[in-house]
Amino acid sequence: MGGRVNAGGWNSGESPYNVIVSKVTVDRVMADRRAASFATRSIKTTSKGEALRMVLSMIDLTTLEGQDTPEKVRSLCRKAMLPDGNDPSLPTAAAICVYPELVAVAKAELGDSGVQVASVATGFPSGQYPLAVRIEDTKRAVEAGADEIDMVISRGAFLAGERGKVFDEIASFKDACGRAHLKVILETGELETYDNVRAASDLAIAAGADFVKTSTGKVAPAATMGVTLILLESVRDHYWKTGKLIGVKPAGGIRSAKEAVRYLVMVHETVGEQWLTPKLFRFGASTLMNDVLKQLARQRTGQYMSSDDFTEA
Repeated sequence: MGGRVNAGGWNSGESPYNVIVSKVTVDRVMADRRAASFATRSIKTTSKGEALRMVLSMIDLTTLEGQDTPEKVRSLCRKAMLPDGNDPSLPTAAAICVYPELVAVAKAELGDSGVQVASVATGFPSGQYPLAVRIEDTKRAVEAGADEIDMVISRGAFLAGERGKVFDEIASFKDACGRAHLKVILETGELETYDNVRAASDLAIAAGADFVKTSTGKVAPAATMGVTLILLESVRDHYWKTGKLIGVKPAGGIRSAKEAVRYLVMVHETVGEQWLTPKLFRFGASTLMNDVLKQLARQRTGQYMSSDDFTEA
């Protein structure tokens, strides 16, 4: 690899294993107990309203179906820019996430709204395509206008102990991203142990990830409080060592506003207030938006709203 200094801070003239083999072990019982404790926090009504608006600003609205059409993507973009027509003061969503073929459609519809265009690439969701195909997939998405690339690691290679291979692939995708940010999906539901989750997160960060992300949303279990806590601790420790801020994205299975607010509490208590921004924390949970909007509407009007009162996300 010719001595190149990688975005993660290592010199490729070294053996990658000197850098990426995580020495951290995780006490799963204690991690789950701590994660559960965040659900016990009491939040005042005024603070809850602020938290719900923050959650809204952190959502990546996503459509990743075989039946996706340009008009479906345009509709989702309109939802991202104006979540609730009855309350234009609400923040926009953070991003729209689509397949590479629909990036240009999303980019054109969003214009200068500030909503980012993210695209899954690199053989999503399996990560099992040949490397050259995955690299080309990434480059095409960036050329079409993607601001962010959500890549998925090869879990097979990781679990087989080929950590250097996974590291090199992530570094290659980081290079292919150019100006775009790289969000590395670990697919934690397939990594078997919390030790593996922590090792995969540390590896991804060392290889140049701008975000570490739990899941594709195609495998159960997807995001959980426990695995998200592990990722937060990983980015916190990296920040303490290097001063570099890495984002975290729990994705899949987060459907209620109440649950999302618990995640914000965990972020605040684990890594601090500076992570409470869409630049460093996201929710990959499209169905979450309407529940957040219902709660905000109730605070505004004093009445519960029906799902039919909001467009589909």
